[in-house]
Amino acid sequence: MEYRTLGASGLKVPALSFGAGTFGGSGPLFSNWGTTDIAEATRLVDICLEAGVTLFDTADVYSDGASEEVLGAAIKGRRNDLLISTKTGLPMGDGPNDAGTSRHRLVQSVEAALKRLGTDHIDILQLHAFDAATPLEEVLSTLDMLVRAGKIRYVGVSNFSGWQIMKSLATADRHGWPRYVANQVYYSLLGRDYEWDLMPLGIDQGLGALVWSPLGWGRLTGKIRRGAPMPEKSRLHATAEFGPPVEDEHLFRIVDVLDAIAGETGKTIPQIALNWLLARPTVSSVIIGARDETQLRQNLGAIGWCLTQEQIERLDAASTVTAPYPHFPYRRQEGFARLNPPVA
Repeated sequence: MEYRTLGASGLKVPALSFGAGTFGGSGPLFSNWGTTDIAEATRLVDICLEAGVTLFDTADVYSDGASEEVLGAAIKGRRNDLLISTKTGLPMGDGPNDAGTSRHRLVQSVEAALKRLGTDHIDILQLHAFDAATPLEEVLSTLDMLVRAGKIRYVGVSNFSGWQIMKSLATADRHGWPRYVANQVYYSLLGRDYEWDLMPLGIDQGLGALVWSPLGWGRLTGKIRRGAPMPEKSRLHATAEFGPPVEDEHLFRIVDVLDAIAGETGKTIPQIALNWLLARPTVSSVIIGARDETQLRQNLGAIGWCLTQEQIERLDAASTVTAPYPHFPYRRQEGFARLNPPVA
């Protein structure tokens, strides 16, 4: 396993990490991700640790806390062998303080997560969404308090816009509070929006990307093909509405190239899609999920080899879309490349 520095921190994380969203699955979304019980989760953790995958990601909102509970049981007795990343901020109930990142909610959420995970500290805590109703000073001073208390060690965000991150970092710098070092983002061959603003921000400000849904919400498995119906057992029948939107022709154009490169390399389509991500700027770790041992071992095969530059260029060309405003006008102007060198 390759280990990378998480953003501008000193923490080393594996290039591939494991997403525990399939653990204890319940509800319309998470039950379709997976319903992994403690015994199955323990086996998957065993395989991960044998392969050097030492970072496990979850969130309090995953199956209403069940994911954290199952993960906590699966890692019992080997807490010092691994890192835990979890997230909070999304609604966990209907009460007035059951969502957001107020001091009340953050302290309560961290204490609850620690109990579910069966640990005394969280290695990386990420805010799952920006809370516009709570002053940044309240959010960041509370994170500082939790770091000083030893309950969390590093802080990050997920699903924030560029200006929300930058304002947070500026506020943290002004008061000497912990800076965000992780940005958990949606990024895949199917969804490259991260590259326009958040990737340059990550380079400039030292945020390492922890990539979620690297297979485009399950679409880059090789099972969805041009001219063929969606497989009957695909989870997309039940979960597509929850994920990022995708145009069919864009998907098929990418899959055609992935299929060709699979024939050239002897690798699977998911392995190629994951390997492409591993070479992208700012990516500290790509979060892989798995319902079973076979799927996990296949995803682990994404590391230890490299695509050729020519293959990368073909994937880049197939997955590129027109840049949104304000990026596209300036990319046509002579001199823009000199002022803004590409990050990809």
